[in-house]
Amino acid sequence: MPDDDRLAGRVALVTGASGGIGAAIARALASAGAKIVVGYSSNAEKAESLADELGGGASAFGANLEDPAAPQQLIADVERDVGPVEILVPGHGIGRPATYEQVDAEIFDHTLAINLRAPFLLAREVLPGMRERGFGRILFISSLAALRGGVVGPDYAASKAGLHGLTHFLASRVARDGVTVNALAPGFVETEMLPGDPQELGQAVPVGRVGRPEEVADLAVAILRNGYLTSKVLTIDGGAYPR
Repeated sequence: MPDDDRLAGRVALVTGASGGIGAAIARALASAGAKIVVGYSSNAEKAESLADELGGGASAFGANLEDPAAPQQLIADVERDVGPVEILVPGHGIGRPATYEQVDAEIFDHTLAINLRAPFLLAREVLPGMRERGFGRILFISSLAALRGGVVGPDYAASKAGLHGLTHFLASRVARDGVTVNALAPGFVETEMLPGDPQELGQAVPVGRVGRPEEVADLAVAILRNGYLTSKVLTIDGGAYPR
């Protein structure tokens, strides 16, 4: 099958898709012909508006992913009402600027529950069906903070670094079944979660600006199209972290 057709007609669940990078990825996947499920936590109005904008049978499903039972229920609801999830992009996440002194056990656990545990549980739910059907794509949305520590907080950096371990662990076990598992680690991108003024932050980036969500989405779709790319952490950061 040509790469351009690999995503057409596939059910793609993008969590955290009510804004920022998640919304951009949902739009890009819709343009590639995928059937989009917009996953959201609390912003139902924005998520449903995006689903209406995308058309093509796109729909919105809400879930509080801090709840350990929510990922299983979300996948069950989507697969009952829309169809088997063939593309999973856990794009949701939280992050608050904080020093290590300010992050206590409760804050740390809250961040990891949403940013790390929930993506794992979502993947755990969809992998058996993907393997049985012989096709699946999982793309975790990490951060450059996972590689450099970042400027948000230790809990955020740790949660994103954990996604890299999940990527390698899962990818090696499902690759022969036609399922790829990768992670995409953006640097500074102009979204609501950007930790500072975009003009000031852009001065620290070799290209002289912060990224755009659409640029991240372009790379995300390229990764999801490719059946020979797996167990990789790819960065998109304007040259901030050469490797």
